[in-house]
Amino acid sequence: MSKPIIIVLIIAVFTVLLLLFAGAGIMWYNAGEYLPAARETVPVSSASAQRPDRFQPIELYSWNIGYASLDTREDFFTEGGKSIRPASASIVEENIWAIQAFISASSPDIVFLQEVDVNSRRSYGINQAAYFSETWKGSSSFAYNFKCLFVPVFFPFPHFIGRVESGLLILNSYNSTAERISLHGDFPWPERIYRQKHCLLVERVPVQDTGVELVLVNLYLDAYDSDGGGRLAQTKVLAEFLKAEYARGNYCIAGGDFNQVFPALKDVFPVQSNLYFSPGMVDNSLFDEGWILAADPEVPSRRSLDKPYEGSREGHQFYITDGFILSPNVELLSVHTLDLDFKNSNHNPVKLTFSLK
Repeated sequence: MSKPIIIVLIIAVFTVLLLLFAGAGIMWYNAGEYLPAARETVPVSSASAQRPDRFQPIELYSWNIGYASLDTREDFFTEGGKSIRPASASIVEENIWAIQAFISASSPDIVFLQEVDVNSRRSYGINQAAYFSETWKGSSSFAYNFKCLFVPVFFPFPHFIGRVESGLLILNSYNSTAERISLHGDFPWPERIYRQKHCLLVERVPVQDTGVELVLVNLYLDAYDSDGGGRLAQTKVLAEFLKAEYARGNYCIAGGDFNQVFPALKDVFPVQSNLYFSPGMVDNSLFDEGWILAADPEVPSRRSLDKPYEGSREGHQFYITDGFILSPNVELLSVHTLDLDFKNSNHNPVKLTFSLK
C-alpha cells in the first residue's frame, strides 16, 4: 500500500472517530437537559406546625445572594467585567457564613433567597441550599431555575462556567406546602439546554382561624433579556397567578429579584449605560387597583458588576430591582433595603413587614 493511501486512510479514520466523539458528546449533552414540568410539587423539609396570626406583624426578607460569589471583590464577564468565579472556595465559604449570620441575627419569619447554588463549578461545588436549610430554625423548600451539565461560555478565555445547579430557596417559620411553577423561556436548541429555566417557587401557608392561605412567591426573573419580551411574559404569568389566588380569597405576596424597576422608582437610579445590563420596567397595568408594588427608594438593591466595588458610590451603576408585590388584602407596614454595602453579594437584602387584613 502506497504512502499517500495510508495517509488518506489515517485521515479518514481520524475524521470518523472525531465525528463519533462529537456525536456522543451531543447526545450526552442533549440527554442531560433539565426539563421540568409546568407545575411540580416541591418537598418541604422539617415542616412546622406554626401558623401566622392575622393580628401580628410578619417579617419577610428577600435577598439575591449571588451564589455567595459576587462580593465587593468581584466583577462578572456578562456585565463588562472579567471574572467567572472567585479565586478560591474559601471566599465562597466566607460569604455563605456571613449571609447566614446576618439572617440568624435578624431572625425574620420568612426568607426568600435567589441564586442559591447546590452543585456549581462557579461556587466550587458547595451546597449552599443545604447549609442555609440546616442552620434555619424552621422549614425550607428549594426549586431549580438553572441546571445544566456544562454552560458553554469560553469568554474570557481560557475560563469557562461549566456545571451549574442553582435555584430559589424559601426558609419559613410556618407550616407550608410548596410547588414549582415554570415560567416562559422559548429558546431554540441547543441554546435552551444551557439557558436558565426560570420559575416561581410557591409556598402555601394556612392562616390561623381562617379557611384561606398566605401564598408566598419567591422569584428571579430573566436578567439578560435582550428585548424585554422574556421578562414581560414571565411577569404576565406571575400576575395571572397572583390574581387567581386573590380571587379565591387568599393573601398573596410575591418577592425577589424582578430584574425590573417598579414604575414609581424609574428615575431614582437612572441607567447610564445599556451595553451589558439594562433592567426592564414592571408593567403595573397587569395589576388591578389596590395591589401594592413595594420597594425602598432610598437604598440601591443591586450594583453593577463591571468592576469590583471599593465602597465609593461614584463611578458605579446602581439599581432597585428587588421588591415585593402585595395583594389588596395584605397591609404594607414597611419596606426597607438594608444597606450592607454589597459586602457579600452584589445585592442588598430587602425587609418587608406586613400584616394580614
